[in-house]
Amino acid sequence: MPLLETSAALTQLPLVTLYLSERCNSRCVTCDYWRFGKQDVTVEAVRGLLPALRQLQTEVVLLSGGEPLLHPQWAEIAALLRGQHIGRWLLSSGLSLAKHARRVSELIDIVTVSLDGTNAATYERIRGLDAFDKVCEGITALADIGVAVTVRVTLQRANFEELPRFVSLARELGARQVSFLAVDVGNPHAFARRDALPLATALGPGQVGQLSEQVEQLIASCAEDFASGFIAESPRRLRHIVAYFRALCGGGAFPPVRCNAPEFSGVIDAHGALHPCFFIKGPGGRSAVPDLRAALEDRQYRQLRSEIRAGARPECATCVCSMWHEGGPVLAVPGRPGRPQHA
Repeated sequence: MPLLETSAALTQLPLVTLYLSERCNSRCVTCDYWRFGKQDVTVEAVRGLLPALRQLQTEVVLLSGGEPLLHPQWAEIAALLRGQHIGRWLLSSGLSLAKHARRVSELIDIVTVSLDGTNAATYERIRGLDAFDKVCEGITALADIGVAVTVRVTLQRANFEELPRFVSLARELGARQVSFLAVDVGNPHAFARRDALPLATALGPGQVGQLSEQVEQLIASCAEDFASGFIAESPRRLRHIVAYFRALCGGGAFPPVRCNAPEFSGVIDAHGALHPCFFIKGPGGRSAVPDLRAALEDRQYRQLRSEIRAGARPECATCVCSMWHEGGPVLAVPGRPGRPQHA
């Protein structure tokens, strides 16, 4: 395959995802950070990133992992970012949110909680812990303080029948938004997995039909929630999820993916390595990034972005998390114009 024209270096990076820790306090069937994760980013490394983040006009840092709240100095890191007037967006399992609610409210702008069940049994089947009530307590605690908290659901075989209930539960807990992704079963490198996730976590042919019916019912009954952004995905995007599961069952081609995430964002893992997105490794592997701007200007990294933009990467064809951003602020609640949207 001939080399594509190398993309220009990025001069702005509005959104940066920073893994504070590879460790996690969940035991999810879809993720192996809890099995293999050991590394925490150092405060010194984050401090060293600040000049580049200023120069790149970074608006928001998404604190992720693993579970970022397991980092013993997460609050210090968030305070460093706040001192640079950089927005802080926390992605959490929610297990320790109730414990840290007050401090989170002081340091974080938006919290997104992964909630993959609407009852204790489903939650434990997917997340590996009897902690449904604890997570709901954390969401409610943040909402009661006034924190902008959203719920993210990974749809899979064990929970797809609860689709409408996720919407009502998010509202009951005081969340400002609920969003949905399909379970990723094709990428062996995502979420610290050593192998691709078995298809058993995806939907079977008959279940795809059931999900399609539920999606159409949700679209018909929750028009106001789509219009307001309380349901983050558009009707088209929810139908895209159905088409993805149908393709996994051999019922057609995977739906087209539209994504420009590597053009406005980057992922820095707990080892300090830079990646263009969650699902594609950067050219440096696990080597630390001594200079973020230099890493963005590296020819191999620019070539990688060109391949992604041209649709030449196989990971993109089956991506469950494609994002599109057309300018404007990257942090907004509940997800109206300007915020990157699942495309």
